[in-house]
Amino acid sequence: MPKLEYENLSKDETSRPKSKKKKHFSKIFLIVFAALIFGAVGGIGSILLLSHNGGAVAKKLGLNWDNFSIPLTETKKINVVESSAVIDTAKSVSPSVVSIISKSQVQNFFGQVVSQEGAGTGFIITSDGLILTNKHVVSDAMATYTVITADGKNYDAKVQSLDPLNDLAVVKISASGLPVVDLGDSDQLQVGQTVIAVGNALGQFQNTVTVGVISAKERQIQASDSNGSSSESLQNLLQTDAAINPGNSGGPLVNLDGQVIGINTAVASNAQGIGFAIPINMAKNAIDSIKKTGKIVRPYLGVRYLQITPDIAKSENLKYDYGAIVVPGNGLGQVAVAPGSPADKAGVVENDIILEINGDRIDSTNSLTALLSKYNIGDTVTLKISHAGSEKSVKVTLEAAS
Repeated sequence: MPKLEYENLSKDETSRPKSKKKKHFSKIFLIVFAALIFGAVGGIGSILLLSHNGGAVAKKLGLNWDNFSIPLTETKKINVVESSAVIDTAKSVSPSVVSIISKSQVQNFFGQVVSQEGAGTGFIITSDGLILTNKHVVSDAMATYTVITADGKNYDAKVQSLDPLNDLAVVKISASGLPVVDLGDSDQLQVGQTVIAVGNALGQFQNTVTVGVISAKERQIQASDSNGSSSESLQNLLQTDAAINPGNSGGPLVNLDGQVIGINTAVASNAQGIGFAIPINMAKNAIDSIKKTGKIVRPYLGVRYLQITPDIAKSENLKYDYGAIVVPGNGLGQVAVAPGSPADKAGVVENDIILEINGDRIDSTNSLTALLSKYNIGDTVTLKISHAGSEKSVKVTLEAAS
């Protein structure tokens, strides 16, 4: 009986309340559903009412309609374009970049006289036709030179002056009203900064534009021509991965403000993306000199030297790992100290190490040439020298390099 009662109790007490709960739930569902429908209709109606008669309704409700807004979703098409800075820079600089073509007569292996042609780049620094380029582009005294401007005009060019201390030269054409480059400040450059090279790539593709970054600063290299017949030590160079090809020599390296911050001068032939440029600040004195005197005049000491690095100091067992050691050249008659030069007059001799100029230490960031470029002809400077193992100071009056 308890089992039956239990079963009967569960039938009587569970079956009837279920039907009541179901009906009750249905009523609640219908009420909620109706509320949602009417609420939505009311909301839409309110929006329409406010949108058509918003000012009046808002005023009655005490609302500021001017600050009332309904956020809308808008789909916009985004177009990805090339950097306008690079485009604008190329447009502004290219008219001032020229191609320089050299022609000469040479004797071949069989004794025949044949024509030989070379190519380089330059850029206009004065509106009346002064053009800055590399010395190795126009160093052949027997060659004739032609300048081709960006608009395709050809001009006979004359080599105005060669820099005695750096790979720089100025050529002149007879013209007026030419577009001139804007010179920047190479001391402010940062590694990783975007730069643009413009030049006569391979001597065939005039005003080719390449883009890269400043890879490093204060580089020192031994540069030579393709035949290895001439070699020159260059210091304080900018390294860039902007493509520099044969024919680009003498062309501008430019920042994104359209300012020339370097002169492209060399490339590592056994690598890719390693090019070098002379900082424009090293050329500014030469530019000022050519404008004032008609030629590049530099102050000089009259010594041949090797920049000391920690590796050189270790291998040669030197006391100092910085400075410039006075050494003779590799060729016959290339003495360490030029007779009658300012250094000779001051008593500087072979194997002396020049440590400082006016308190500025000569090291990887300040080469002897770079420090000298800060001074003018006739200036007297103090050299700190290591001579025969002892340090001493001597005064030197700078003269013009010939």
